[in-house]
Amino acid sequence: MTSLSQARANPRTNRIASQVLGEAGIGIALVVLALFFLAFAPHFGTAQNMRDILTQITLNTILAVGMTFIILVGGIDLSVGSVIALCAVVAGTAMKGAGAGSIPVAILLSLLIGAATGFINGFVTEHWRVPSFIVTLGMLYIARGAAEQYTGAATIYNLPTALTKFGTATVAGLPAVFVVALLMAAIAWFVLSRTVFGRLVYATGNNEEAVRLSGHRTGVIKVICFVIGGACVGIAAIIYMARLGVASPILGQGYELNAIAAVVIGGASLSGGRGSVIGTLLGACLLGVLTNGLLLMGVSDFQRIIVTGAVIIVAVVLDAYRKRLSTRLSVV
Repeated sequence: MTSLSQARANPRTNRIASQVLGEAGIGIALVVLALFFLAFAPHFGTAQNMRDILTQITLNTILAVGMTFIILVGGIDLSVGSVIALCAVVAGTAMKGAGAGSIPVAILLSLLIGAATGFINGFVTEHWRVPSFIVTLGMLYIARGAAEQYTGAATIYNLPTALTKFGTATVAGLPAVFVVALLMAAIAWFVLSRTVFGRLVYATGNNEEAVRLSGHRTGVIKVICFVIGGACVGIAAIIYMARLGVASPILGQGYELNAIAAVVIGGASLSGGRGSVIGTLLGACLLGVLTNGLLLMGVSDFQRIIVTGAVIIVAVVLDAYRKRLSTRLSVV
C-alpha cells in the first residue's frame, strides 16, 4: 500500500498527526521546554519570574498579532521595529511633562501613525505590485530616520506617572500590559475565525485569484491587513513607554524579526493562507520562555541568538511537513 493510500485509509490518524504538527504540537513543545527549565534553570518557576516572562513577551505578542494578519495574506512587514520608534517619540513628545489627560491624545497619535504607515506599505505594495518585502524595507529606513530627526536622536523622559504606573500594575495576578496583549489576541482571533472578513483573509492568502473572481477586492483586504498590523505597532509603542517610562528613537531594532519568528513558530505559512492567532500567541510564549530560561542558565547573549535561530529553522522544517500532510488530507 502506498503512502497516499495509507493516508486515505487512516484519515483520523492523519488528522491527529496534523494537530500534533500544528498548534497542539507547539503547546506540547512549550510545556516540554518549561519542564526542562524548571529542572535546570534556577528560579525559573518562581511567581515573579513567571510575571517577568509575561511582561517580556507582551510587546512581541502585540506585534506578532498584527503580523499574523499580514502574513496570512502572503505579505511581510520589516518596518515594525522602526515604526514603533516613530510612534513612541511622537506620542512621548505629546505626553512629556504633561498630566494623565495627555495619555488619550498620545494613544490616538500612536495609533494614527502606526495605521498610516501600514496603509502606505499596503497601498504601495498593491497599487504598484511591488513585493511587500521591498516596500517595508524602505519604510524601515524612513521611519527610523524620521524618529531620529524628530527628536534629534534624543531620548524623551518625564512621561506621565499614570502611564508608568500602568506599566507595572497587575490584574488578577497578571501584568496589566500582558492583559492588553491577551485582549488584542482575543479580538484578532474573533475577527479571523468568526467574521466574513477573517474568512476572506484566509481565502486571499490561499487563492487570491479565486477571491477576486468571486467579486471581492483582494487589494483592499490586503491593505486593511497592513493597517491592522500598523495599528498594533502603535499600541505596542504605548505599552513600551508604559513599561520603561521613556521614548527612544533607537528602540525596536530587531523587533520585526522576533514578531515574524513568533508567527512562523506558531505554524503560519509565509506563503499565506495558513496560521492562527492562537499559534502566534504560543509561538511568542515559546520564544519568551526560551530566552528567559537560557538567561537563567547563564547562556551568553550570542549563544541565545544561535539557539533562537535554530528553533526558527526547526519551525520552518516542521512547516514543510505540515504542508505535505495537508496535501494528503485534502485528497482523503
